[in-house]
Amino acid sequence: MTSKTAPKSQLRLEWVFGYRGHQCRNNLYYTASKDVVFFVAGVGVVYNLREHKQRFFLGHDDDIISLALHPEKILIATGQVGKKPYICVWDSLSVQTTSILKDGHQQGVSGVNFSSDGMRLVSVGLDQYATINVWDWRKGKVLATARGHSDRVFDIQFHQHQPDTIVSCGVKHIKFWSLCGNALNGHKGVFGKTGEIQTMLCLSFAPDDITYAGTLSGAIYVWKGRNLQKVITDAHQGGIYTMDCADEGYVTGAKDGKIRLWDTDFKPITKIDLTQASDGYQGLSIRSVCWRGDKVLVGTQDSEVFEVAISERQKPRCLIQGHAEGELWALDVHPKKPIFATGSDDHTVRIWNMQGNQILTRTTLEQPIRSCSFNPDGSQLAVGLMDGSFMVLRTKDLQEVVHIKDRKEVIHEMKFSPDGNFLAVGSNDNFVDIYSAPQRFKRVGQCAGSSSFITHLDWSEDNKYLQTNSGAAERLFFKMPSGKQLTNKDEIRNIRWATWTSVLGAEVSGIWEKYTDTNDINATHANYGAEVCVTGDDFGLVKLFRFPSLKKGAKFRKYVGHSAHVTNCRFSADKSRVITIGGGDHAVFQWRFLPEGIADDDDDTQDACVDSNSDDSDSDMSDVDEIDSDLEAESRQKYDRVISKEDMTALKSHIKGELAPGKKRARAPNEGLKLNFVHGYRGYDCRNNLFYLQTGEVVYHVAAVGIVYNREKHAQRFYTQHTDDILCLSVHPGKDFIATGQVGRDAATHVWDADTLKTLSILKGHHQRGVCAADFSGDGKKLATVGLDDNHSIVVWDWRKGEKLATTRGHKDKIFVIKWNPHEASKLVTVGVKHIKFWTQTGGGFTSKRGTFGNVAKLDSMLCVTYGRTPDVCYTGGGSGAIYVWVGLTLSKTIKAHEGPCFATHSLEKGFVTGGKDGLVSLWDDQFDRCLKTYAIKRSALAPGTRGMLLQDNPSIRAVVLGHGHILVGTKNAEILEISKEGVTHILVQGHREGEVWGLATHPEKLLCASVSDDRTLRLWDLSSQHKMVNCKILKKPARCVCFSPDGKAVAVGLKDGSFVVVNADTLEDIVQFHHRKEEISDIRFSPGVGKYLAVASHDNFIDIYNVLSSKRVGVCKGHSSYVTHIDWDTRGKLLVSNSGAKEQLFFEAPRGKRQTVRSTEIENMDWASWTGVLGQTVEGVWPPKCDVTDVNAACLSYDKTLLATADDFGFVKLFQYPAKGKYAKFKKYLGHSAHVTNVRWSCNDSHLVSIGGADTSLMVWSHGTVGDRACARGDSDDSDTDSEEEGGYDSDVAREKNMDYTTKIYNDPIRKKTGVKPHEQDYEEEEKPVASRQARPPQKVKKIDSVAAPSGNGKKKRLAKVHEMHLDMVLGYRGFDCRNNLHYLNDGTDVVYHAAGAGIVLNLSSANQSFYLQHTDDIICLGVNEHPKYKNVIATGQIGAQPEVNIWDAGTKETISVLKGFHTKGVCAVNFSCGGKLLVTVGLDADHSLAVWRWQDGSKVASGPGHSDRIFQAEFRPDSDSNFVTVGVKHVKFWTVAGGQLLGKKGIIAAVPECPNMPKMQTMLSVAFGANNVTFTGAMNGDVYVWKDTTLTRLVQKAHNGPVFSMYTTLRDGLIVTGAKEQVGQDGGCIKLWDQEMKRCRAFQLQTGQTVEVVKSVCRHKGKILVGTKGSEFIEVHEKTGESHLVSCGHGEGELWGLATHPSVDRFITASDDGTVRAWDVTTKRMLHKLAIGAARSADISPDGEMVAVGLKNGGIAILAMSNFKVLGQRRDRGSRIDVIRFSPDGRYLAVGSEEGCVDFYDLSKGSSLQRANYCKGITGFVAAVDFSLDGKYIRVGTGAYVLQVFQVPEAKEVKDNKIISGITWATWTSVLGSDVTGVWPSQSKNDDVNCAHVSHGGNAIVTGDDFGLVKLFDFPCPQKEAAHKTYGGHSAHVTNVQFTYDDRYVVSVGGDDCW
Repeated sequence: MTSKTAPKSQLRLEWVFGYRGHQCRNNLYYTASKDVVFFVAGVGVVYNLREHKQRFFLGHDDDIISLALHPEKILIATGQVGKKPYICVWDSLSVQTTSILKDGHQQGVSGVNFSSDGMRLVSVGLDQYATINVWDWRKGKVLATARGHSDRVFDIQFHQHQPDTIVSCGVKHIKFWSLCGNALNGHKGVFGKTGEIQTMLCLSFAPDDITYAGTLSGAIYVWKGRNLQKVITDAHQGGIYTMDCADEGYVTGAKDGKIRLWDTDFKPITKIDLTQASDGYQGLSIRSVCWRGDKVLVGTQDSEVFEVAISERQKPRCLIQGHAEGELWALDVHPKKPIFATGSDDHTVRIWNMQGNQILTRTTLEQPIRSCSFNPDGSQLAVGLMDGSFMVLRTKDLQEVVHIKDRKEVIHEMKFSPDGNFLAVGSNDNFVDIYSAPQRFKRVGQCAGSSSFITHLDWSEDNKYLQTNSGAAERLFFKMPSGKQLTNKDEIRNIRWATWTSVLGAEVSGIWEKYTDTNDINATHANYGAEVCVTGDDFGLVKLFRFPSLKKGAKFRKYVGHSAHVTNCRFSADKSRVITIGGGDHAVFQWRFLPEGIADDDDDTQDACVDSNSDDSDSDMSDVDEIDSDLEAESRQKYDRVISKEDMTALKSHIKGELAPGKKRARAPNEGLKLNFVHGYRGYDCRNNLFYLQTGEVVYHVAAVGIVYNREKHAQRFYTQHTDDILCLSVHPGKDFIATGQVGRDAATHVWDADTLKTLSILKGHHQRGVCAADFSGDGKKLATVGLDDNHSIVVWDWRKGEKLATTRGHKDKIFVIKWNPHEASKLVTVGVKHIKFWTQTGGGFTSKRGTFGNVAKLDSMLCVTYGRTPDVCYTGGGSGAIYVWVGLTLSKTIKAHEGPCFATHSLEKGFVTGGKDGLVSLWDDQFDRCLKTYAIKRSALAPGTRGMLLQDNPSIRAVVLGHGHILVGTKNAEILEISKEGVTHILVQGHREGEVWGLATHPEKLLCASVSDDRTLRLWDLSSQHKMVNCKILKKPARCVCFSPDGKAVAVGLKDGSFVVVNADTLEDIVQFHHRKEEISDIRFSPGVGKYLAVASHDNFIDIYNVLSSKRVGVCKGHSSYVTHIDWDTRGKLLVSNSGAKEQLFFEAPRGKRQTVRSTEIENMDWASWTGVLGQTVEGVWPPKCDVTDVNAACLSYDKTLLATADDFGFVKLFQYPAKGKYAKFKKYLGHSAHVTNVRWSCNDSHLVSIGGADTSLMVWSHGTVGDRACARGDSDDSDTDSEEEGGYDSDVAREKNMDYTTKIYNDPIRKKTGVKPHEQDYEEEEKPVASRQARPPQKVKKIDSVAAPSGNGKKKRLAKVHEMHLDMVLGYRGFDCRNNLHYLNDGTDVVYHAAGAGIVLNLSSANQSFYLQHTDDIICLGVNEHPKYKNVIATGQIGAQPEVNIWDAGTKETISVLKGFHTKGVCAVNFSCGGKLLVTVGLDADHSLAVWRWQDGSKVASGPGHSDRIFQAEFRPDSDSNFVTVGVKHVKFWTVAGGQLLGKKGIIAAVPECPNMPKMQTMLSVAFGANNVTFTGAMNGDVYVWKDTTLTRLVQKAHNGPVFSMYTTLRDGLIVTGAKEQVGQDGGCIKLWDQEMKRCRAFQLQTGQTVEVVKSVCRHKGKILVGTKGSEFIEVHEKTGESHLVSCGHGEGELWGLATHPSVDRFITASDDGTVRAWDVTTKRMLHKLAIGAARSADISPDGEMVAVGLKNGGIAILAMSNFKVLGQRRDRGSRIDVIRFSPDGRYLAVGSEEGCVDFYDLSKGSSLQRANYCKGITGFVAAVDFSLDGKYIRVGTGAYVLQVFQVPEAKEVKDNKIISGITWATWTSVLGSDVTGVWPSQSKNDDVNCAHVSHGGNAIVTGDDFGLVKLFDFPCPQKEAAHKTYGGHSAHVTNVQFTYDDRYVVSVGGDDCW
């Protein structure tokens, strides 16, 4: 038996001993059918207690460590460890996978839990961030993800009573998560003073938002919401590892070995102590509990499972036992009985029964056990210990017989001799000791000689010899019992071994793969009778091999289940079972051994363990047929690209940097090309890529073009969106949609409509190198694709949505075809090199089974596959030419169909059609029983007059399909043929065969061209509407160049071997040939005129010139330092110009070849017969940036010398205007070729351009249109690269908005830089108080007012209450300065929604009441309203921030509906809902200005991608579409389509328009609106509106406004359009215009705001009213009928806002801002009273009598105004830098003015408005941050930028340092954040941020602060303790700069620095 085949016998997993308790918890449950489910190693176990049977789930490939039960109690979720761990959801009844959740975690999945509705699953990972994922587990899709915690998370669960709430707990934390959209927001639990912060291990839940958490100390923490409500102490004496909620209450289990039952209110019911049970022991620790009815299941740390009946709680029943934690190595089977022994590092020896599957006896020893052996009669068991000793025990009771220690290191292996007299003991010391059993185990011998530790021992049958294996892979032999080493080979050869457990030796060579480490296989055991051996290895596999197995790399059957190392394996005594043990998983597996020929009589549930044959073991035949050459070539085909179109964007970015300043790029041509016909078909490495459509058209592909061919008209239509070679094509079952997969780094599959040629979906982001196979499912909803990466990964897509539904590794060898089972929606089959696999899609993954060849056939490569009429039968075509018939997974028969490989099959209603390498097409009946007819493809069968000719008879067939009464055939020779039933063959299309195509020439007079290729053919093509190959000649060698003589009668061809041949153009017969050069001929040219000379350029660096008539060489041009690439003649035939690979352009005189020098100015003026070179000044502009000389392969100048076409390595054909001088000329580019375009040529009359692709073998014919021909002036693929056109003019507002830097505005940067020690870090001296004193009470710190005059003025006083709470009442302001379209009507025009700072605001227009949405964490900068009636009041707002969020919220309830985050960075600057309301588009501020389209309700991202290289201002969906939207921004407008999971963007194409005599230029576009029939309007920076139809400019509305059109609004009801712009007031027209639907007529409106220039940023229209928002933060309502406008609300414009003061006796306040205005406001009416433009202002105060206002300016000046009318009373400027604080004294006499310079000036107001300075304070450290007067007006206190408090006298300005005086002062106001009384206002982590402002209430008992986090906080006053208790209020986005109470403490007014309100 020397065969390498796999054995016929099999193993079946029968029982698993043990349960994984260590390092796991909550992993033991009752299922709905009352089975027990748990896991061990990598196996999920379902244990049926009634029948005492186990079922196994084997879908994992490493240790399972977490388990969850679905609420319906049938489905199980298990998570595993590993580099790429996954979660399986499986059915506990069928033990089949339901879903696989992949790519969510790293290292391991430590916790899983189902939601209460069972629809979602939450999981937590073992990575350093403890990543949490929420899954839609049926789809295998992550809905939301978040970082869980910086330390380990032990439990995570959905709250069973709170929707969308998840709780996680772990090391010293508990977190409560809310799931909203795709955002998972976590909040830490607040422990407060109720309990200590400690580690929590498990969770349970109750109604009313109650969470119970078991802690490490044994207490139970009870949480209400996020707050710790109470602690149940001493629930257990040790960590509570597990908690379970039952109908009757709760059960807990802990480290103390006790379980406790609690009622539903968590009151104790009873306690059960398992340590006292019959099977219990001290130290028992409980890891899992499950309470159902009367039973409680308990799992322990040491792998036992108990079942406790509550009624008999004293008698727990032990269901399962296993080894505890520690490695398990020792195993032996009893020589007679069905029992076996194991010994482990847990110090126990256990004896097990194989029949009852239970433990018989166990004992605990002092040492870990590493080996064991029964003696031959089974009465004794020897065990080897870790310390080098061994013991012999009695088997029946495990009592010690003897204990001997002769070695110091661990005993690895021991065996009794067959007669029982000797015991051989092998140790880590490299020795084997021999002991005599009858002599009480006296040592009688020693075997030395091993250079490493002993691993295995075997005795000979006659007890005379011993063989050993060592760790150094030595196999040695010793004589017994002396231990002498035996080396005689003959003697060794004759030994018969009693057992075979050795892993070395000729008999077991086959168990080793060809190149493996000798320590990979840990154990083996031979079954001599069945001729098999079993092995256990380091990869967790148990394998079955034939024995003996002599050749390395034998086939095997493999079995999974163990997780890591399988340490030992043994056949039972009767050889009916195999026992295997795992090292790290310490699991014991019992397998049934099924010898050859014995069927599995067990029920079907064992199917999970079906033989997982190894990758190399699916045929029982030992050899494989020889491989066909075509097949071999194809499987080795490489698709890697050095450079690809993806590199273009990077290269493009270099253009701007490399252009010299002031240099412009040459203009692009106005004329263009249109693809007319493509000759070629990709047959050489593709298959089944040719189909009939419903219409009868034919669809196929070549190069990067999908082609729809009309047979009647002989015309083609093209899909040209691919960027590289298409490799596969599949047709939708409806025969209307096509899927094509391409080559590429991130290879894409496109799904497109064959009728409209529009892209429906682009699927990418998974495959590398390319997509080599694709197939639509039977219902057409799913698409499966296969990649060319190393694992040939398989992906199933929901192609319409572009979502990945499932992924898996395919196979290590190439997969040729993937095919859906048309009858079963989730089943697929793949075939490829030497394999066939059957797949079942389960959730996000697959389960697979290999087809087994059995004895029916040898292993073969499968090349095609098709299904018949039944779901379980499929047919494959093999490399041998046979058809293989598969039933289920098994090969049932083969039919010889072809000589050579069968490449193509297709199933028909009544049979099948096949095509093979033999060139035969065969028709078969529906069972593949008989061949009905064969057609041979021969020249003789061609129909007369067919288009083209066959290159050879019987070409290899690659695609075949039947339809419309014909057979359609695609051949390897790139022919597409149609065969009628009679066998008459028509050629439809043909092209070059495999090999690069370089040579191209056009006929001088006729519409003909010639091409030559490495396929050794010269072909002539008709370029007229005939589009066919006219003639063809097979050449001796591959050819590289070709040209026609001037009269068109001869064709010269240059060959690759250095020869060339001239042939007759009509007959293609040879005229003459020469062979003068060794290397390839790269260009060949007849001289013009009569064609007297022929110039031949070669790679030998020479050009030879021949006289055509005399056929002699007359000259040689020398001087090139590299190979020659192009040659051209002048019209006189006297001068040659050449290009070389070294970028040389040289000139030679003909015919002698003398080198000439020509100045560059002369070159342009010379008359050249042709220009195909790519060097020189006239063509400098054709070179892209950063390119290599070989990047542009060819050029061709049109005969009228105006257009230059080029061919390059990026696959583009480009058109330039000639001459293309200067760098980077602009061009038009055309897609179609895949990688290299090798040549281009104009036809004789310039009507066509022909291009050829190198490796894509295609020849493309482009028609050339004139300027007037609009359809041709731009191909679809036009890219005029107008990015850097200089646009008209400059506008300051546009420039500011474009360059706005939001990163500086994101939280946490201090708004004013300060130095010094922060107040909470300073030490304050305690004031000394006398022990007992009769002194009066210490003076008040601050003035306190008990009551104020009532506003009614009736003399009554109103008491001031203590301030406890605040709520936001109003926001003054609207963000207009850098936003647009952010002001909308709601609720039929009664409300308005807008935003300011971090607040979304809904304003009721009639009541002026505001309500707020305050969930944003930073400035909101965009807002969108969902206009769909189904989603009324749904608002989306986007913010700035490093990880910005988009919040979707309800304008009525202000509840968050969804949060979208995790894609954009820096900020989200535009949002817009789709027409159906379900999608939302968002635009980011990151460098790519990324776009994303979301399904906002569930937070899933539909598609995303880079938007544009420069700022995008607006993105809007078309009002009639859910898939089309438009973006506008800096110098661009783009039209986008959501194609599945990808965004397809097309630039707007600028075309000539009647309104504009010159070609219009692309402007910066600021706004967008829509008309009917795909019309789009965009508002430009120069005031024009551009009108687009589809993607092309059709009209200009010139000067729609005089300035930038910032805003446009499309009214959905009547289609009218509103525009808003920047306009000078007083000009005719207005800044608002209302237009008709076509923007032809308009009506203008003026805003009466008193500004000189109006800048409108937002417009909205509803029922006769237009809502307008301006840059200056006003919003105004305009009535359409009357034209009247009325101011609704206003705020400060852009600039920081610092100045704030409240009125001393009424509800009014004033603000002063950097926007240059001071404003007075009324709190009750919420209106602005006065406004004065005074220049940028930083501070303000109101005098004590309320009559005057003082304002401090940024330039150092101050002004006094009258409060009643803002009339200026006086002004003065004594300082040169900003005035930060200004303050009136309590008596109104003095004005204190604090500046940035660190001075406080005193002005005496009693002297009148002349503002005389009385004095000033010096010596202030830092700028002045706060000033307060004392109540008597004699002192001021200054808070500085260095965190120092200083007190000065007024007006003397002397500093007071005496603490006694200072402590006796009562202050009139308190605005300082410094001093011991307010230490508590400072947060402890205030590194970057500052508390900017404070104000103590007039009642003197509360202080309110504002800080750099945008928070307003309320504290009690005073608050000297650090981190005092407070309440926090959000709404401001970043810095709060000032905050004040109104006079009666009813309101607090706060202003924001950057957010302007």
